[in-house]
This record gives sequence, C-alpha cells and structure tokens, in this order.
Amino acid sequence: MASSLTAQISCGTQPSAPSFSGLRRTCPKLDAAVSFSHRVNSSIRLVSSSHRSPRGVVAMAGSGKFFVGGNWKCNGTKDSIAKLVSDLNSASLEADVDVVVSPPFVYIDQVKSSLSDRIEISGQNSWVGKGGAFTGEISVEQLKDIGCKWVILGHSERRHVIGEQDEFIGKKAAYALSEGLGVIACIGEKLEEREAGKTFDVCFQQLKAFADAVPSWDKVVVAYEPVWAIGTGKVASPQQAQEVHVAVRDWLKKNVSEEVASKTRIIYGGSVNGGNCAELAKEEDIDGFLVGGASLKGPEFATIVNSVTSKKVAA
Repeated sequence: MASSLTAQISCGTQPSAPSFSGLRRTCPKLDAAVSFSHRVNSSIRLVSSSHRSPRGVVAMAGSGKFFVGGNWKCNGTKDSIAKLVSDLNSASLEADVDVVVSPPFVYIDQVKSSLSDRIEISGQNSWVGKGGAFTGEISVEQLKDIGCKWVILGHSERRHVIGEQDEFIGKKAAYALSEGLGVIACIGEKLEEREAGKTFDVCFQQLKAFADAVPSWDKVVVAYEPVWAIGTGKVASPQQAQEVHVAVRDWLKKNVSEEVASKTRIIYGGSVNGGNCAELAKEEDIDGFLVGGASLKGPEFATIVNSVTSKKVAA
C-alpha cells in the first residue's frame, strides 16, 4: 500500500482513500460519527465567525487577518532580487492581508531598503539566544537591527536536513518572541508518517514543543507544511489541508486556550501557486499561505496574496 501511494503522489494524482485516513488509524463507524460531528461543528463555526469580524470575510474559523509569507530560501542574486522587488512594488495587493517576504540573509538589507513598506521582512532562521561566538548563525538582535519583523522557525529543511530538534526549535521561538519578533512556526509530517497514520501525532508533538516554550501566542503564525508537498509540486488537496488545520486549531483550544485557537492564524505551505491558491483559500481553517518557489515570481505571488478574495462575499 505504501508503494502504491508513493507512486500515485509521484505521478501528481490524488491517491485513492487507503484503509486509514493518513492522519490516524480509525474505525469506519467512528469515522462516520466524526464526519457528521465535523460537518455540524463547521456549520456552527461558519455562522458564528460572521459575528467576530466586520471585514466581510467568511470561511475563516480564526479571527486573525489573512497572512501570506514568501520564503525565498537560498535563492537569488542582487540583480534577480532587484527585479523581484520591483515586481512586488508595482503589484496591486488586497489591503486586508498581512504580507511578509523572507530573503536570504545577505540580501535582507537590499530588500528592506527598496521594498514597499506594505510588505514586511522576515528572517529564515535565528539563533536560540543572544549573539556571540556562534559561527554562521544570525541573532534575533541582528534581524531586528536590519529591519525584520518576523522569523521562520521549525521549517522542515531545518528539521530534516540540518537536524534541529523540537525542543531546540521551541526555545528559539521563545527567545525570538521575547525580543519582539513575530514567529512563523512550521509543523508538518513526512510522507512515511502520513502513510503510517501519524500525521496528527507528528504535528501535535511539534506544536507541543512550541506551546511548552513560548511566552505568548500573540505574534505566532502556525504554518502547516506537509513535508511530502514542499517543493515537489504535489500539493495537499484542500480537504487534506483543511482536516489538519481543523485538528491544529482544536489542539490549541484544548491545550492552550480557546482565545489562542481563535486568534492564531494557521496557514498552509507546500507547492502553493497561482493556480491552486484560490481553492485552498476557500477552506474555513486555512488563514493564508507560506509560499516557496512561487514567491520568487512577483506577479504569481501577488495572485496568491489576492486569493483572500476567495473568502469574501458581496456586501
């Protein structure tokens, strides 16, 4: 079964439903009960959400503003980034979206000095404490000094390539928040973990490491990025993403507070592009996106930012 699922994902097609959801192994009768309960709860939440926000935006379980981040990773040159900044400056962006871009460290100053104030700047990583004799690291204080408002922490490439552990990532988040930076806190499962029905377990464990460490959730955005979808062109279906986002919000409600669950933006990342963002954005618990490759194309990134219109209704 695992090899069959892998083959279908490799071909870019949606796999047929296996005997388990890919989240947790369950029984059919319980699945039916949970499905009915979820439909009822979703209907109740959708109605009640209209009373929380006067912004004319529906299909958002959380009360926070739509959030779109662009992670440029280890890409770009001075010339290509100048072109990208020019494209972003000339783009027409919806007003009711928080927009953040995360250039490579060496280009942050160039971007900050030339990019419109409409878009905030994020670091791609930061050290776990105050700077000092830590070769190759970037401190929170340095990110703030150069004009960053955010930092991405816990990205799968830091977890699975560099080897950062949950507890270490949680401590990094706590320090960044204590110094006034916002944190884009990344979580997500690998393919073999989804196939084993461990999606929730993995995501909750990663969430717990943040919850155990952070002093406040006021400036935390949670980014769900299934590792098997990052940079592969294999995007999770809107339904697959939504079911994890629902579970994350419910975990926050049960383990942190109802207020944090409502206020915290839960965004999706994993091969988001101009062609699939509108359908993803329609899902109630998808509060925005963390974008990789498509964020290197100004017009396409603008399309993703403007997918907030998929949540709007006529006045």
